[in-house]
Amino acid sequence: MNTTIPKPEIVIDQITTVQSLQVMTINTHKGFTALNRRFILPELRSAVQATSTDLVFLQEVLGSHALHAKRFSDWPDMPQYEFLADSMWPQFAYGQNAIYPDGHHGNALLSKFPIVRHDNLDVTVKGNEQRGLLHCQLDVPGHAEVHAICVHLGLRESHRRKQISLLLDLLASINPSAPVIVAGDFNDWSLRADAQLAEQSLTEIFRETYGAPAKSFPARFPLLRLDRIYVRNATARAPLVLSTRPWSHLSDHAPLTAEILL
Repeated sequence: MNTTIPKPEIVIDQITTVQSLQVMTINTHKGFTALNRRFILPELRSAVQATSTDLVFLQEVLGSHALHAKRFSDWPDMPQYEFLADSMWPQFAYGQNAIYPDGHHGNALLSKFPIVRHDNLDVTVKGNEQRGLLHCQLDVPGHAEVHAICVHLGLRESHRRKQISLLLDLLASINPSAPVIVAGDFNDWSLRADAQLAEQSLTEIFRETYGAPAKSFPARFPLLRLDRIYVRNATARAPLVLSTRPWSHLSDHAPLTAEILL
């Protein structure tokens, strides 16, 4: 009598490589509409969540503000970046830049992938504009490392040149073969950042696709090219400026989105 012994089932742990990331960058204007006329953060959260984006780069997001918390009945009882993350983005990091008597604000990253480490680089130049670069290393399946840097640069040209030099130093310290996404509010209406960042092989995705950075400010009638998305060891597909409703009424900057191919 022949008895067939069943072979033990072999389970192979396969990691599905993530081929692309949907990204967004937006200056949240501390959760208020242009000219601070209305607190809009709950509506902004609904709009951002509807995009199902993998990474959200936030600038001017409040960590706390004691006075606003007393004035507005719908003010969240948590930091704005945590309120925006909600259940959609289980990972988030915050870099505190500006500190004042009632609270503080800075840059933040919301991520659907683990943030294995994050650092906030102070790039404040002598004066009153406190600025920072939030650098996060992400654990994205199929990739040894992916880097995301959230940027908010100064209003003065001389400050931005120095801040971009510090950004170049940071980029030089990152694995040269790893994918890097740099996004945020560069305040670069003079269009000089691209040439500087080319020193570290960064390309601006709207310039690469359409010939010029996106017009993103003011949100209702975008004229100035202030917000950017740069990549290294990656390419972009379908970069878009979200300048129609509801976005035109949710901040003074129009968000930028794109699919980043790793």
